Amino acid sequence: MPVHNTDIAEKFSRLAELLEIQGANPFRIRAYRKAAQTIESLPHSVASMLAEGADLSELPGIGEDLAAKIQEIVQTGHLSLLDQVSSQLPGQLAELAKIPSLGPKRVKLLYDTLGIQDLKGLAKAAQAGTIRQLHGFGPKIEEKILAETNRRSGSEQRIKISTAEEFAEPILDYLRSAKGVKDPIIAGSYRRRKDTIGDLDILVTCTQAKPVMDRFVAYDEVETVVSKGHTRATVVLRSGLQVDLRVVPEDSYGAALQYFTGSKAHNIAVRSLAVKKGLKINEYGVFRGETRIAGRTEEEVYAQVGLPYIVPELRENWGEVEAGLRHALPDLITLNAIRGDLHVHSKASDGHFSIKDMALAAQEKGYEYLAICDHSQRVTIAHGLNAKRLAAQLEEIDRLNDTFKGFTLLKGAEVDILEDGSLDLSDDLLSRLDLTVCAIHYKFNLPRAKQTERIIRAMDHPAFSILAHPTGRMLNEREPYEIDMEQVMAAALERGCYLEINAQPVRLDLTDLHCKMAKDMGVKAAISTDAHRTTDLDFMRFGVGQARRGWLEPTEILNTRRLKELKKLFRRT
Repeated sequence: MPVHNTDIAEKFSRLAELLEIQGANPFRIRAYRKAAQTIESLPHSVASMLAEGADLSELPGIGEDLAAKIQEIVQTGHLSLLDQVSSQLPGQLAELAKIPSLGPKRVKLLYDTLGIQDLKGLAKAAQAGTIRQLHGFGPKIEEKILAETNRRSGSEQRIKISTAEEFAEPILDYLRSAKGVKDPIIAGSYRRRKDTIGDLDILVTCTQAKPVMDRFVAYDEVETVVSKGHTRATVVLRSGLQVDLRVVPEDSYGAALQYFTGSKAHNIAVRSLAVKKGLKINEYGVFRGETRIAGRTEEEVYAQVGLPYIVPELRENWGEVEAGLRHALPDLITLNAIRGDLHVHSKASDGHFSIKDMALAAQEKGYEYLAICDHSQRVTIAHGLNAKRLAAQLEEIDRLNDTFKGFTLLKGAEVDILEDGSLDLSDDLLSRLDLTVCAIHYKFNLPRAKQTERIIRAMDHPAFSILAHPTGRMLNEREPYEIDMEQVMAAALERGCYLEINAQPVRLDLTDLHCKMAKDMGVKAAISTDAHRTTDLDFMRFGVGQARRGWLEPTEILNTRRLKELKKLFRRT
């Protein structure tokens, strides 16, 4: 069976968590975490790379030992060391360690003293009030744990869109190779480019349905066939992801695609327009009485109710139907409009490549500029740069720029916003930078008013350029910290600051709704990858998708500008 990059990364991450619970060597733990990050960010399948004879030990952070372990996972689907450690520490301890307020040491204490090894046991202990009695916990931590267990147990299982891509594209390729299959496409929230995906809905047209159904349920990653009919089948993959396949007639393809792309609220709004015109819209077409008058394409469906084509990213009933009726739909940002990336890291802090490597990778993408924004000194875990190291980096950037033609490295830094709202670099160093991306990396739990005040006070500094990953959320891992986003945006607009749309798939922060709020308030944004590897530059597509969901146009995105205009925008007067 195929092994995906996410499968390998998940095993290494899980191993790192379990080893930390055991109290293993920190350097060993860090090596597995870095390996997980490297594998998950690769643009190509590791299994395919091995099949082509690639030497995985040449990848950053992957030596011969880790390369051998990756090969073991690809060939067997297992990692013997993980199996061994898991047998010593059973249950879901690795998952529990990711819960805010816990971590490996506390998870070990909970396991050793209360026998807690899964989410259910953790919730039960929190409800009983026994966790607060342990040394190092207390009522407040117990309350946070209970809230988190309630949230996780009651929420639908959703995966990051980047993870969904790993499963979606191979399935489409598999179906395309079937005889007679036409127009295979994934609809639903995947097509709307939501940040997380619950399941996959695939539509195809074909000459004969049965061979396609048979081929679909025989896909080698299928663990369970939930149902199989003449034109519809549902399976669950080994990963737990549910996939639905529907075979639709060509005459109904557009109507079915519009229907199954959703969202439900958008479809209701469109059907309401149809009713006013004496029409009926469903997955089979547009009908006047019993006569189908349209449905072959989505454009036909929208035209029948007086609407232009509405792109999938806008279909959330956030005003797109009304805008369509007024002929006022936005001209959305596209990937081709991006001229550079305004937030990447080098190996000077927690990146994995040199500044030159990152610059060359950006030039290969046709970029005109790239901002090197390594961490400032407070982020010690990421090897943040002190004054001396940052000054040396700025000199290195000057030397490299002397060698480039038609491309410029921008001098930046990811500057910590300290608890009191001050910035983690001296005014002298800040004045030497082309831009700053300023971020909160600690004290996530400040009250809403104080966290908001902290950010706005930081924006008061004339060197503040962009607020990085503004809510601090990590999808499926960490909830956003509490801030008044409307107040933050108003402050940014008043002071000439900007907000980041962080394209890392685990972040996608700003959210789509906050992107729409920024548009409505007139606040410009930068779509940046926060790249730590050359391959991370490809994450730009996820940030663009997020911006499109938020109705953003090229003029509202900083890094669609030419360099001269961009530099003007960063000069606060």
